[in-house]
Amino acid sequence: MKRDFIQTLVEWKDSKRRKPLILTGVRQCGKTFILKEFGSEYFENYCYINFELAGKYSAIFEYDFDVKRIIKEIELAENIKIIPGKTLLIFDEVQECPKAITSLKYFCENMSELHLVCAGSLLGVALKQENISFPVGKVNRMQLYPMSFKEYLQAVGEEKYIELFKDWPFNREIPELYRVPLERHLKNYFIVGGMPEAVKEFAESGNYLEVAKIQDEILSDYADDFSKHAPVTEIEKIRMVWDSIPKQLAKENNKFVFSHVKEGKRAHELEGALQWLKNAGLVHLVELVQNAQIPLSSNADATYFKVYMADCGLLLRKLGLSYKNILEENLALSSFKGAVTENFVLQELKGQNKNPYFWRSGNTAELDFLYEKQGEIIPVEVKAATNTQAKSFKQFCKKFQNKTGFKLSLKNIAVNDCEGTKTVSLPLYLVWNIDFYSAEADEY
Repeated sequence: MKRDFIQTLVEWKDSKRRKPLILTGVRQCGKTFILKEFGSEYFENYCYINFELAGKYSAIFEYDFDVKRIIKEIELAENIKIIPGKTLLIFDEVQECPKAITSLKYFCENMSELHLVCAGSLLGVALKQENISFPVGKVNRMQLYPMSFKEYLQAVGEEKYIELFKDWPFNREIPELYRVPLERHLKNYFIVGGMPEAVKEFAESGNYLEVAKIQDEILSDYADDFSKHAPVTEIEKIRMVWDSIPKQLAKENNKFVFSHVKEGKRAHELEGALQWLKNAGLVHLVELVQNAQIPLSSNADATYFKVYMADCGLLLRKLGLSYKNILEENLALSSFKGAVTENFVLQELKGQNKNPYFWRSGNTAELDFLYEKQGEIIPVEVKAATNTQAKSFKQFCKKFQNKTGFKLSLKNIAVNDCEGTKTVSLPLYLVWNIDFYSAEADEY
């Protein structure tokens, strides 16, 4: 299956500022697959070391950090020739060998011509541990996310829509010929999500029940990680926080409240558990901004936030909703549909390396997302259906006078003025191309 992230890896490969790469990302989002694919396609060969499956390799890093010796011993153990510039060296599940992480400093300094990538499903957690000597300034860092809706379309054989809508003008309505199938694909993506194994199964069989089995296995693996890798004192807290997230997200005021995890529990008791889930890539925190000025990070309130899951398909599964609930537009489940839609948009924005926040003005107005792009703040309102009436969006635009904004829904594409802000009504199935429409609106 095609992943856009391959191009990001190619840019890293050819960069003059290239250093050993640390690739993080939630378990089973496709890190190993994409690195092997990258090695096969852009190098003469690749050498793959998995420290979880073959812990014996850790001994190579115990003696010293002489990178020439380390490479020689790996060559002997793997019966392969590692040639800088021609071989991609992959250290997978590298969190199982902390000294291999430390060695990246010496690879950077003494063998910079070698292309070396480290990955791990819980690498983000490991890097927060105090017993690991992290090579500050000696590595590049990237994060891989689940497959986007665009990548999903490619996987199910519908690349034609990507080609068709890569430069579709926003002053031309999308006819039913395209709108109906794209809305159907979007519903399917809500159900399937972006975990590669689930997408592959659906692309091959179209069987929702088989997809659900895969999602249950993934969720079970995550739960096993809590038991195996989290501090003993945090395991039960992590489980409680993890199970609370879908319920809190589906509430009308979906700010994350620690006391809602379990009655009597306070923030300081559960903050470590939530941070563990964040470091593992399982959740995303979106912080409140009241003064929407650049930089947003300086105006964010780290104590007031919403929590989203890394994958909308897994969220739907944890909510216990049947695929029929989404396909049949059950109106009784509108709050849950809103939560899944918001999670989908957040997932798409994060996959485009955007860092969203949300805005709230007292108890009178709230905007779902806002992010920075080339020195401008882009406000984003999200609706699950075709109703795009949004008083909060209008209030935000009137107060902050932004150049461009978006209303994301199932309403047809259009561009209008809202309190001086060029506002693009963009169908949810085109969020993958939001940067194109942002640029177009600036010139409109």
